[in-house]
Amino acid sequence: MDTQNVTLSLPKALLLQARHVAVDRGISLSRLLAEYMERAVRQSERSEEARKRLVALLDRGFELGVGEKPTWTRDELHER
Repeated sequence: MDTQNVTLSLPKALLLQARHVAVDRGISLSRLLAEYMERAVRQSERSEEARKRLVALLDRGFELGVGEKPTWTRDELHER
């Protein structure tokens, strides 16, 4: 995997806490950030795939059991 260096500006308190998390996990700060970013990208990809499946389902429509053309009218349904 090719890597590229980046410069980040983070609040000092956040950076200190992140370093502690990385140490507790036995990984580098770079690895910790990479894991979080990978997780965010996967979640975004899954969300997009789910959205596409939902749109395709809505485009197909649903079988409501009335056949091609209903045998009733809207007014008939709402008669009191």
